[in-house]
Amino acid sequence: MGFADLLEEVGGFGRYQWLHVTLISLPGLLMASQNLLNNFVSGIPAHHCSLPANHSHYNLSQYQVEEKEFIKAFIPMDSSGTRLDRCKRYVEPQWQLLVPNNTANLSQLQTEECLDGWTFDRSEFLATTVSEWQLVCSLRPLKQMIQTIYMGGVLTGAIIFGGLSDRFGRRSILIWSYLQLGILGCSSALSPSYTAYCIFRFLSGMAVSGIILNGVSLKVEWIPTKERTLVGTLSSFFFTFGQMVLAGLAYWLRDWRKLQLVACAPMFLFFSYSWWYVESARWLVLNRRSDEALKSLHRVARINGKPEVVDKLTLEVLHSHMSKEIESSRSTFTAYDLLRTRGMRRISICLVAVWFSTSFAYYGLAMDLQKFGVRQLPVRLSVCIPPCLFVCLSLFLSLSFSPSVCLFLCLFSLWLSLCLSVCLSHPSCPPIGWVLQVSIYQIQIIFGAVDFPAKLVALGMLTYLGRRVSQATCLFLSALIIFANIFVPTEMQTIRTTLACLGKGFTSASFTTVYLYTGELYPTIIRQTGMGFVSTMARLGSMAAPAVLMLDEVFPALPSMVYGGSAVLAGCFACFLPETLNMPLPDTIEDVEERWSGTSPTLQIAEGVSLKEGMDFGGGGVALTEDCPLKELKEAEGTGLNAL
Repeated sequence: MGFADLLEEVGGFGRYQWLHVTLISLPGLLMASQNLLNNFVSGIPAHHCSLPANHSHYNLSQYQVEEKEFIKAFIPMDSSGTRLDRCKRYVEPQWQLLVPNNTANLSQLQTEECLDGWTFDRSEFLATTVSEWQLVCSLRPLKQMIQTIYMGGVLTGAIIFGGLSDRFGRRSILIWSYLQLGILGCSSALSPSYTAYCIFRFLSGMAVSGIILNGVSLKVEWIPTKERTLVGTLSSFFFTFGQMVLAGLAYWLRDWRKLQLVACAPMFLFFSYSWWYVESARWLVLNRRSDEALKSLHRVARINGKPEVVDKLTLEVLHSHMSKEIESSRSTFTAYDLLRTRGMRRISICLVAVWFSTSFAYYGLAMDLQKFGVRQLPVRLSVCIPPCLFVCLSLFLSLSFSPSVCLFLCLFSLWLSLCLSVCLSHPSCPPIGWVLQVSIYQIQIIFGAVDFPAKLVALGMLTYLGRRVSQATCLFLSALIIFANIFVPTEMQTIRTTLACLGKGFTSASFTTVYLYTGELYPTIIRQTGMGFVSTMARLGSMAAPAVLMLDEVFPALPSMVYGGSAVLAGCFACFLPETLNMPLPDTIEDVEERWSGTSPTLQIAEGVSLKEGMDFGGGGVALTEDCPLKELKEAEGTGLNAL
């Protein structure tokens, strides 16, 4: 608890923390863009085989048809009969098809592959990697391979940067990650070939892991205990808003090279101001760099308007508070330490299941949107808006009241929004909203906007119910929604779309919770290694999700059963995680074992910090029952830092 008291005395959540959290969270606006960039950069425009080179010699006037109808003499219709085939054309022009009420037997007409390439529609996308490198028909799997390679980079980055940041510091790796993403991301926009683009995306994915993992840890380690929930949840809104920013940028630019450049160039701005960041004082102390840690604390105290603390906070005071952690830091730690002791093993195994299933279910929903009929669904906004507005309003109001008032407002808002939605969706109701033919850009906005109420719900649950209940609830509810969609007919598009939005919202809330929860569970000495380890499991889940979709050839409902079953299993594992609500961050593995496994620490506590006999572990925390030397200093001088 020593460092938690130091934070409170140098200003708690003061001016420095506000600036610190805001500046680290700003890149989150573009982190969502990196993960979802392939939806637009590699979007598949409508296309068909290019016509023979001499097709312009044909006289259209004798057939009295428009050019769109004229194409049907060269390109057959696909199996649905509603659009031109994308991968075949007739060997010879079939002029009889232009005659009204023709009786030609289409099955006997000879076709061939697109020998002259493809013609792409430019109404939705001006240029994508698909249209530039013609990744269609037999080359279509290469389009999805781009995202798989990027996720492989994110996976590799989680493994590499997680360990490096515990060795070289959070700040250094974060600054490097900004520079790496800026250079390699912009280089992606200049890629001369598909292979070069995939290499740049892989390396960009590594940098994204470095930014996310180190940004989370650097924020958490400078935030007092009571403010962690609010700050963690509100910071995640940068990612949510970033999804909507991506839709706007993609709609405005519509060219993959320009979009790639605009999404990555701001990293140079973040790199330029990241030198202002202060390295985690916890990490500095635990890596025997106490002089630098003391300077960091003095700087934070001055920024927070506490100059008087500078004279009182000395190396002796710092060491007396963290003597136990310093003694523990003399050992070296590896990923094996995540599983070596009972408490760490319990935490790591449970978090592996939670991270994997959250990512697995999230990308399972995101990649299965076409089954919900979202792409071409007429959406009545008057039906969709009321629930979001009422839930958001109720949650904002409830943050100032007790848990019982919060529950009442949530239930009342849900009931009222449900009634309003039913009324507005009735055929006799006038169309107050608009009826839209949803494009891919509008889909991105809708699925980004649904995260706002979902994360507000997560904030309320994290504040009043704790981390464990919130994590398990989000996973169980997402599983319930996935299972429910199995029984909804494909013709009921509105219900399927609503369930898809709810499922995506709960999995997003699960991500918000698990990021905060993981940072609070792992000790400072090995926190980044742990974050990298569990993040690796999340990347494996995101890479496995597309493969599971192929199971629908065996049984249509099988992918949903796998996704839902995985979420249920992870929810069960989450129930075995210890609660961390309003508890200080652990600094050593011994802290974790003392708090949550009931075992005695393996290291002796150094002189200067003593504990009374009979520590109470029943409440989930470590109770210091004898004052440390810092309090003696305070009693002697009448001023100084709070005692433990």
